Amino acid sequence: MKTAIATSDYFVMGETFINRHIQHLFGGDTCVVCGRFNGKDPFGKPLFTRRAPLSPMDKLRAPFAAAIGAARHGTSRLPFGDNQHQLALFLREQGVQVILAEFGTQALVLAKLGNDMGIPVFTYWRGTDASAALGSKQRIRSYRLMMPRLAGMFSVSQFLLDNLGRHGIRHPNAHVVPSGVDIRRFTPGEKRPGSFLAVGRMVEKKAPHITLRAFAKAAKGRDAHLTFIGDGPLLDDCRALAATLGVADQVTFTGALPHDQVRDHLRTTEVFLQHSVTAKNGNTEGLPTAIQEALACGCITLSTHHAGIPEAVEDGVNGLLVQEWDEDGFAARIARILDTPDRSAMARAARATAEAKFDNDIGLARVEDIIRQT
Repeated sequence: MKTAIATSDYFVMGETFINRHIQHLFGGDTCVVCGRFNGKDPFGKPLFTRRAPLSPMDKLRAPFAAAIGAARHGTSRLPFGDNQHQLALFLREQGVQVILAEFGTQALVLAKLGNDMGIPVFTYWRGTDASAALGSKQRIRSYRLMMPRLAGMFSVSQFLLDNLGRHGIRHPNAHVVPSGVDIRRFTPGEKRPGSFLAVGRMVEKKAPHITLRAFAKAAKGRDAHLTFIGDGPLLDDCRALAATLGVADQVTFTGALPHDQVRDHLRTTEVFLQHSVTAKNGNTEGLPTAIQEALACGCITLSTHHAGIPEAVEDGVNGLLVQEWDEDGFAARIARILDTPDRSAMARAARATAEAKFDNDIGLARVEDIIRQT
C-alpha cells in the first residue's frame, strides 16, 4: 500500500521511528513529504519539499490563504495555490493510497488536501505535539477541527491520548503503538559493573542537571561511572557542574553519537538514567525510544513518573521510578542499585519487557493491519 510519510524536517538521524516507517512500512513502498530537506536522503525515496520558495503568484496569495486557513481550519499552514497543485500532482503521480503524518502538527497541514483527494490520512502523536502544543487555544481548536478529517490516529503512549482527550481531542479509531525497538539489534552484552548511561538532548525536559547531581550524591568516590550521550544547550553547564561537584573523573560527556555507537554503549551499560520532567512550556515526553532501547539491552532503568514512562518501567521489577524533580529520591535509588550485589533479575526483567511490549516488527505490523482494516 503506497504510503506518503509526512514529516517536518528530513533527514533527521535521531528520528529513528520516522526513518523506520520510511524504510519499512508496507515493505518500504513509501515516499516522503517534508517541510524542509537538509540534503541527505539515505533511503532514496521520492521526495516533495513543502516549504520550497513560493512562486510569484503564491507570494500574492499567501496572506489571504493564511487568513482563510486560520478562520476555517484553525491553522494558517495549509498548502495553497501553485504549491498545493504541485503537492497534489506528486501524490497522484506516486500513486499514494494513504498518508501517515508523523506528529499531529503535520497532519494539520495535509488532512484537508488528503480529504479533497480521497486519500485517508492518519497521524502519529509522539510528544510535543500532544503536550506543549496544547498550551495554545488556537492549536486545540485546530486539532478538534482536524479530527473528522482523520481516518485514524496512533500514539506512542496512552498518556498522550489521555492528554489530548482532556482537551476534547478524540478519535474513535485511536490506538497506542509505541515507537518500539529492533530487539534483534538491541540485545544485552557483557555488562560493566557500576556503569551508568544517560542518552538524549541536553535540554530542560531531560533534566541532566538533576541526573548529574543525584549521581554525585550517591556515587562520588565509589566504583561507578556515568556517561552522557547527547548535545544541546545544557551540555557546557553540565560539564562545568561535574567539575564543581568533584566527579569529573567519574563522568564522561561524549556529545552526540551515531545510533550504532549508542547501541554499543547500551549493550554494556548496567543502569540507564533518564530524569524526564515536564518543561515550563508544558512539553513532555511521549514514551522515550531511548528507554525502550535500554530495556531491550537489559539495562536497569531509573526514571520518573512522567508521561508514558510508567507504561514501560515497572517500579521494582525492571527498573525504579521517582517523582519528577525528586533529586534526593533519584540519588537514593542510584545508591540502592549500587548496594544491591545481584542485579541480574531486574536486568532480565528489562529485556523481557522489551520482548513483550516493544518489538518494532510487531508494532509495525500492527500499524499496517490497522491502516488496512480502516
